[in-house]
Amino acid sequence: MNGAQEKIALEHEAARIFMRLYEQRFAVKMRHIWHNEPARPDVSCYYDDQKLDLEIAHLYGSEAEAMHILGRALSQQTHQELMALLRVPAAQRLLAALNRIIANKAEKHYDSERVWLVIRNANPLWRRADMLAHCHKLQLPQQHPFQQIWVVGDLLGQSGILPLYPRALLSAEVAKC
Repeated sequence: MNGAQEKIALEHEAARIFMRLYEQRFAVKMRHIWHNEPARPDVSCYYDDQKLDLEIAHLYGSEAEAMHILGRALSQQTHQELMALLRVPAAQRLLAALNRIIANKAEKHYDSERVWLVIRNANPLWRRADMLAHCHKLQLPQQHPFQQIWVVGDLLGQSGILPLYPRALLSAEVAKC
């Protein structure tokens, strides 16, 4: 599988996991996904019979961690970067990585009426509970194209989903804990 095919496969898998977890939690039907061209968000689906676009991102922490997690061959430099990351507290890396993804995606403009950002955590050091504990420190850009921002807590979705935006969804989540 080439890089583009792998990226599409990862995006579709993330969308399917998110849709399944969202359906289970809110009893709202989400169905039929297809991949879009770059001017549009990554994936489109139907949310209770209305079209919804999902922009998918994967949270690794760093490019070096992504290479390691995806099973890529690691150069000596990449290995040294990974070793240096171990000296940075995991919570600090988590916040920096989430802020970086959201800031980068917020700068994009999508040909879409409704778009949600779905961030799938691929770093095995972090879980949904870690994000919940630190999400109040996130620095959300004042302007962004997303109606909602969600995190899938781990690669398989076993730890569930967490709303990051709008803040009212996040506040309700925090209040439940």
